[in-house]
Amino acid sequence: MGKAKVTVVGAGFVGATAAQRIVEKDLADVVLVDIVEGLPQGKALDIMQSAAVEGFSSSMIGTNRYQDTADSHVIVITAGFARKPGMSRDDLLFKNTEIVGGIVTECAQYSPRAIIVMVTNPLDVMTWLACKKSGFPAERVIGMAGELDSARYAYFLSEELKCKPNDVKATVLGGHGDQMVPVPDYTLVHGKPITQLLTPERIAQINQRTRDGGAEIVKLLKTGSAYYAPSSSAVRMVRAILKDTRETIPSCVYLQGQYGLKDVYCGVPAKLGREGVQEIVEITLTEAERKALHASAEDVRQNFFKLTI
Repeated sequence: MGKAKVTVVGAGFVGATAAQRIVEKDLADVVLVDIVEGLPQGKALDIMQSAAVEGFSSSMIGTNRYQDTADSHVIVITAGFARKPGMSRDDLLFKNTEIVGGIVTECAQYSPRAIIVMVTNPLDVMTWLACKKSGFPAERVIGMAGELDSARYAYFLSEELKCKPNDVKATVLGGHGDQMVPVPDYTLVHGKPITQLLTPERIAQINQRTRDGGAEIVKLLKTGSAYYAPSSSAVRMVRAILKDTRETIPSCVYLQGQYGLKDVYCGVPAKLGREGVQEIVEITLTEAERKALHASAEDVRQNFFKLTI
């Protein structure tokens, strides 16, 4: 594969930061797309003016035209109505369905072989919508949620255990939001499950803080939502795809019998590579975790069925 091309749709904080990270890591040339005239062009120009300082050789252009995205290897979709204080992820459902549907149709037309990484909320439903609207095989439409939730979980645990965040190998399954399912037995610090390091009560408190991780930031910022960690998590997935690393990353993927779930998008560990989802990894869950995962998937299913697409 020659120089990779990645399209990032949405030049807001998440999209622009993801685009910046992709070029600074020299993963690909980037096309930054937004409907606001001048916004993607200005941000792309600003980022490119840092190239001599940062030492990257990848290029970035900003555009309002989907024609410029043609033949992208990966499309990262961050555009949509932003979450505001007091707004649940489900409140975003109808607002973002029309926006995401239009974007996916345009992108699929110009890059029929691309892999879509969805970031727009409500994440799981929007990923399913993207799969339907694009007509792509499900393994080429993936949602970024589990990696972000796991990263938040890892940070909160590292604070508690006084270790480095990357010493924690965290696992969070399920939908992105109130019904996410942290898995303590598969969350390790230096190879030890956190169930051997913390009390059940403290784990439960950290699990809840992880579920509320996005809302906590929204409340603090007052006029905006998280973008550093979401963009970082999306770029890790892009890297795994472009570099064909086949590393296991918690991702929103289409399940066809795994974990006892069928015909639904939900967050589980998956190996990502050049073809998208290379393998869905099944881990052993407790009965309570399994029930929580099924409840989370059912919530995604019910919300998807509300859509008229």
